[in-house]
Amino acid sequence: MSKKRKRLYFRISILSVIGVLLGYVFYTNFINKDETLVVEGDVAPNFQLTSMNGETIELDDYRGQGVFLNFWGTYCPPCEYEMPYMQNQYQEYKDKGVEILAVNVGEAQLAVERFVNRHQLTFPIPMDENKTVLDRYGINPLPTTFLINSDGEVIDIITGGMTEEDIQGYMERIRPS
Repeated sequence: MSKKRKRLYFRISILSVIGVLLGYVFYTNFINKDETLVVEGDVAPNFQLTSMNGETIELDDYRGQGVFLNFWGTYCPPCEYEMPYMQNQYQEYKDKGVEILAVNVGEAQLAVERFVNRHQLTFPIPMDENKTVLDRYGINPLPTTFLINSDGEVIDIITGGMTEEDIQGYMERIRPS
């Protein structure tokens, strides 16, 4: 077989593999997206995750309370920026029927523990190691926060970083009357 023919077969093989990969990426990111996306007005899908200290956290256990459901990562600068503000507002609202659940997505426990200790965070931090909850909620980008009222309904979805005033306003919105 000539060199030209071998080169042609090699190029066709490479282009075929690239075509299959592009097709898969297109399917998973665009076609299949509607099955997992949570929108305003939906009842927040229940999940069960384990916190850093081994406690089982289930979203349905917080029915009757407002839930500030935040998805974050230690590598995310806006996430790090807003965490002290979330801690301040958690201290203010935890006895007023509002809970913060800060779901860490796909990171090692040691990295999360160091981050939590550095920022002295006391609210629950469920670990979504396999990103199943992240995928179920259709999260992109981090940070993303879901405001969930006492009936379990998603009333707002916030993407990007927040100021302390923003967080306080959101906590007021989900505070049970």
